[in-house]
Amino acid sequence: MHRTQVAGIAFALAAVFGSQAALAQNATKDDAVAMVKKGVAYIKANGKDKSYAAITAKDPQFVKSDLYLVVYGMDGKCLAHGANEKQVGRDLIDLKDIDGKAFVRERVELGKSSPKGFWQDYKFTNPASKKIEPKQMYCERLDETIVCGGIYK
Repeated sequence: MHRTQVAGIAFALAAVFGSQAALAQNATKDDAVAMVKKGVAYIKANGKDKSYAAITAKDPQFVKSDLYLVVYGMDGKCLAHGANEKQVGRDLIDLKDIDGKAFVRERVELGKSSPKGFWQDYKFTNPASKKIEPKQMYCERLDETIVCGGIYK
């Protein structure tokens, strides 16, 4: 085999396996719903302190590629954050995305008015790509909190 043929085959294999890996890395809507339900069940079974610590510590059961959990109080305070522990304890009610959307405020309002789960669209920095991307967040209310997990589109 010629060197150019070997290089061509190697490039083709890298493209195939690279694109399959990229597809495998992105969480789906079903993954987000399942993760939030798992998080809600875990909080109910283990209490807030242990659960919030596990979520913030990136416990593998609460992280799947670009999917992680976040828990907010109904006042917009971040109680647990699976991607950025520096957000925990901060009042994020007025946090806005790149388009000026106060997405945490909207999320709290949706949580107050939606007794079941809901989806929300906004833009956020993907921790994997470090780029601002469209995101869909699935949330469920649990007592006076909102448990959320999102996917990047």
